[in-house]
Amino acid sequence: MSTNRLRTTAALLLSLPLSLAAADRITGHPFATRSEVHAPHAMAATSHPLATQIALDVMKAGGSAVDAAIAANAALGLMEPTGNGIGGDLFAIVWDPKTQRLHGYDGSGRSPRSLTLDEFRRRGLTDIPSHGPLPVTVPGAVDGWFALHERFGRRPMADNLAPTIRYARDGHPVHEVIAYYWDRSVPRLSRWPGFSEQFTIDGRAPRNGETWRNPNLANTLQAIADGGRDAFYKGDIARTIGDYFAANDGFLSYEDMAAHTGNWVEPVSTNYRGVDVWELPPSGQGIAALQILNLLEPYDLASYGFGSTEHVHLFTEAKKLAFADRARWYADPDFAPAPVAKLISKDYARERGQLISMDGVLREVQPGTPVQLDEGDTIYMTTADADGMMVSLIQSNYRGMGSGMAPPGLGFILQDRGEQFVLLDDHPNRYEPGKRPFHTIIPAFATRNGEPWLSFGVMGGAMQPQGHAQIIINMIDFGMNLQEAGDAPRIHHDGSTEPTGQNTAMTDGGRIELETGFPYETVRALTGLGHRVQFALGPFGGYQAIMKNPHGGWTGASESRKDGQAAGY
Repeated sequence: MSTNRLRTTAALLLSLPLSLAAADRITGHPFATRSEVHAPHAMAATSHPLATQIALDVMKAGGSAVDAAIAANAALGLMEPTGNGIGGDLFAIVWDPKTQRLHGYDGSGRSPRSLTLDEFRRRGLTDIPSHGPLPVTVPGAVDGWFALHERFGRRPMADNLAPTIRYARDGHPVHEVIAYYWDRSVPRLSRWPGFSEQFTIDGRAPRNGETWRNPNLANTLQAIADGGRDAFYKGDIARTIGDYFAANDGFLSYEDMAAHTGNWVEPVSTNYRGVDVWELPPSGQGIAALQILNLLEPYDLASYGFGSTEHVHLFTEAKKLAFADRARWYADPDFAPAPVAKLISKDYARERGQLISMDGVLREVQPGTPVQLDEGDTIYMTTADADGMMVSLIQSNYRGMGSGMAPPGLGFILQDRGEQFVLLDDHPNRYEPGKRPFHTIIPAFATRNGEPWLSFGVMGGAMQPQGHAQIIINMIDFGMNLQEAGDAPRIHHDGSTEPTGQNTAMTDGGRIELETGFPYETVRALTGLGHRVQFALGPFGGYQAIMKNPHGGWTGASESRKDGQAAGY
């Protein structure tokens, strides 16, 4: 996707007195969207059509939804390296039909044990760099695959990885959105050793429709298929990683790789108008979505209408309050446990909600006291099988293609998730050796009366909890179906106090970025309240979802902001 095409499209939309979506809403017709996808047996929704097909093939061959999710995630690491790969982390929520309950997995990696806060200060740094060796943390995705597989898998792991190994050797055509972001990454990351050799064609990104091969990744995945998780964390792959960082001013070591373990965690929830919405607890930001929903529940959003001034204003103010707590409290619970139960309680929402006014804008927001005392690129995918198992899985390298650090011969890039640490002594998310950073990637799930209803996610850094809340609101308050809920124009508020870096406190109310599709009348009214509003090209995330069809089988959705596909059989 060319930059010129993006700008031309945006200019065309902005030249209209009302966008097509807004005009359709006003006249009582749905905005531009497409049909939901229905299937009787199984469903997969991913951000790449080939990954979706791989997931379906796995389930047709007798694999579980977890087998399918692993197979599709492996494929996405090859086919969409602009958002994920085995150099990154993984989180998942699984509905197990046998136990009739949700299981959460936190597959985030920890900081190098030999890298200290004093080392950053010795280098004169006040923030952790976005690329290169210093922001690299242990990649947790592969361990996550094997943990999920051990509990819920049915097929051999080698069978799950085989399709991606074939595509890595034989090649596949690069899709349009991926090619666009790949092209943007090459100038930024080519300075780091191993990137150009393994992720460019003669120094440039592969073009839309051009065949891409990654034989190095094929060899790495084959080693994992043959030797299991220890082939990645305790074998030659880990030694290659350790030697590479030792030679390139880095700190990630073989010992850091060998010591890694992920964690099974209990999902947490709030009830929003009869639906239980589930997220994983920190170090991720999922509970921000629950806080937003709690703050909005007292308001009759349905009567205001989608795209109304009240809808956008209330959502923005609730987001500011939730993100103030996000900046203060969300961190690795092994080092700084957050008061999660209080933060997502209805009583706390009522207390904090008193700060919201229908007539004005919050310029500065201090975090609450529940106890006494953006450019994230990601893939989200979901699968559901014939036995009723559902998987909500998200995986990322953090900034686009990650740190740029690509160890020789391995075919993947290490994540730069460590950039999310704070170089301050008195912050829960301060940098410490062997610690998990604040995390942006979050899977989501929803149940009704204890039964599975919806597995969904929205990609894109700080957009994710905002997107989660908007999907639920769109479906419950505004009566949208699964596909419409993702295609609807999105609200993105930027400028809240952040849990990373210094001097990030919000002092001016931030700004509302709207996708085209909101009436100009709403924009004018928001400006009158004191909001700063602009139309923007993003980041608005990418959405995939699977819903349990009350008539039997599954319903899937995949939106047009990505190259993805929902399909079933």
